Amino acid sequence: MKEPVNILFLCAGNTARSILAEAILSRDGDGRFRGFSAGNSPQGEVHPLALELLATLGIPTRGLRSKGLQEFAGPGAAAMAAVIDIRDEAGNEGLPALPGGPVVARWRVPDPAVAPWDETASRTAFLDAFLALHARISRLLDLPFAALGREEIRSRLEEIDRTS
Repeated sequence: MKEPVNILFLCAGNTARSILAEAILSRDGDGRFRGFSAGNSPQGEVHPLALELLATLGIPTRGLRSKGLQEFAGPGAAAMAAVIDIRDEAGNEGLPALPGGPVVARWRVPDPAVAPWDETASRTAFLDAFLALHARISRLLDLPFAALGREEIRSRLEEIDRTS
């Protein structure tokens, strides 16, 4: 069996969006893809509404935790095919050298964790982020990674964001 294509989803705090993306890809990747997540400034815990939403949808949450980007740069770290920065706000932080020399693409997804707290509005913001990520990841799963060159992978990943 071929090794899965590893995708790292990057956001600021690794509490919501990137956690949702990691869980979606890990479930829907069917062994062909494996999702990971990290934050430039990890908050140290996963947002409770992210875990609640995933559990409600029957998506496994075991092992999900807030992680820093450096965890994926060290010795023994899994080689990534791509890093997808899912922050809707611009980030200026550079990436450390990551095993696999991944391509870097950007998907702009609003952060549901920063929405003003209101039980209904907050849950809606998390569901909206989930649906946006699920739609993009569904299209990512159709990409023939093994048949594409680095620049084409980056271009196709960014096209997913532009057309979503």
